[in-house]
Amino acid sequence: MKNYKLLAGLLPVMMAAGAANAAEIYNKDGTKLDISGQIEGNHYISSDKAEDGDNSFVRFGLRGETQVNDQITGFGFYQAELNAASSEASGDNDSKTRYAYAGIKVGDAGSFDYGRNNGILYDVGGWTDVLPEFGGDSYQQTDVFMTQRAGNLATYRNKDFFGMVDGLDFAVQYQGRNDENDRNKSERNGDGWGMSTTYDLGMGLSLGAAYASSDRTSRQSEDMLGDRANAVSTGIKYDANDIYLAAIYAQTYNMNIYGADDLVANKTQNVELVAQYQFDFGLQPSLAWVYSKGKDLGYDIGSKTYNNQNLANYIDIGANYYFNQNIVAKVDYKINLLDDNGFTKDAEISTDNIVSVAIVYQF
Repeated sequence: MKNYKLLAGLLPVMMAAGAANAAEIYNKDGTKLDISGQIEGNHYISSDKAEDGDNSFVRFGLRGETQVNDQITGFGFYQAELNAASSEASGDNDSKTRYAYAGIKVGDAGSFDYGRNNGILYDVGGWTDVLPEFGGDSYQQTDVFMTQRAGNLATYRNKDFFGMVDGLDFAVQYQGRNDENDRNKSERNGDGWGMSTTYDLGMGLSLGAAYASSDRTSRQSEDMLGDRANAVSTGIKYDANDIYLAAIYAQTYNMNIYGADDLVANKTQNVELVAQYQFDFGLQPSLAWVYSKGKDLGYDIGSKTYNNQNLANYIDIGANYYFNQNIVAKVDYKINLLDDNGFTKDAEISTDNIVSVAIVYQF
C-alpha cells in the first residue's frame, strides 16, 4: 500500500523525457512504465535585471506503453516542471505541465494522439533547438498557435510512408480553438491545421518542411492584421560521425509576438544555424546564429511607426560537458546583436548579452 501511495504522489510531477536516461519501474504482460527526471541548477548573468539571476528548475515525468495486440500499441506521455528559482512564500514556486497526451499506434498505419504536445511546425523548428540553454526561439513560441508546445492538439504521424519508403515520415495535425477568458491574447488561437514531412536521405542527412494555418480569434483580429495566421518552415540537418549541423528558414504571417505588450508581427523571416561536435572525452562545443526580422509591422509604438525591424539577432557560443550519462555541466553565451535604438526601447526588447551557467543531474 505504501508503494502505491508513493507512486500516486509522484504522478503529478513526473516527466517522460526521452528515453536515454529513463528508469523502468514496471514491465509486465506487454505494459511498460518509465520515469525520468532532470534537476538543473542554472544561473543567468546579464546586465538586463529582468534576466539576471537564478533560473533553476526540476522536471519529472512518466511514460507509459501497453501492447493491446500484435498491431495496436497504446501510449501516454506526461512532463511537468517545478520552478526552483522563486521563494516558497511568493507563491510563484509552483509547477506547470509541459506535455500531456495519449494515443494509439496501429502497425504501419501510423499513430494518433491528443493532448498537450509539440505543434507541427516544431517538427522542423526543433532541429535547431539543441543549444545548451538558448536557441529555438526565432519563431518557436510556447502556446502561440502550432509553433512549439501547445494544447488541444490532435496529431496523426506516419513513419516510413506506411512502411514502404524508408526514412520518409509525415504528420498531419489539427488544433482546436483555445479562446478562454483566462488566456492572454497572445496565447489564444482559433481552429487550425498543419502538416509536416521529413526525409532521412541516409548517411546522417535529412530534409524537412512544415506548414500550418489557423483562424485568429476575434480578440486577436482587433489589430486589423487579418483573420488567419500562417507559417511555413523548411530545414536541413546532418547528424553523423559526432557532428551535428542544422539550418532552418521559416516565414510566419500574423502569428509571432514580440515586445512587452505582446504585439503581433504582420510577417517574420527567420533563420537559425547550428553546429556542434561531440568529443569522445565528453565535451560538446556549440555554435549558432538565430535571427528573426519583422516585416511591415505597421504599429504605432511609443508614438512612432516602425515597419521592418529585427526582432531577434544573436550569436550563441556554448558547450556541454558530459561527466557521464547522469551529470552534465553546461555554459551558454548569448551575444545579442540587436541595436539599442528607438524601436527596441519602445517595444521593450532586450539588447543585452546573457551567460547561462548550469549543472544538471538527469536520470
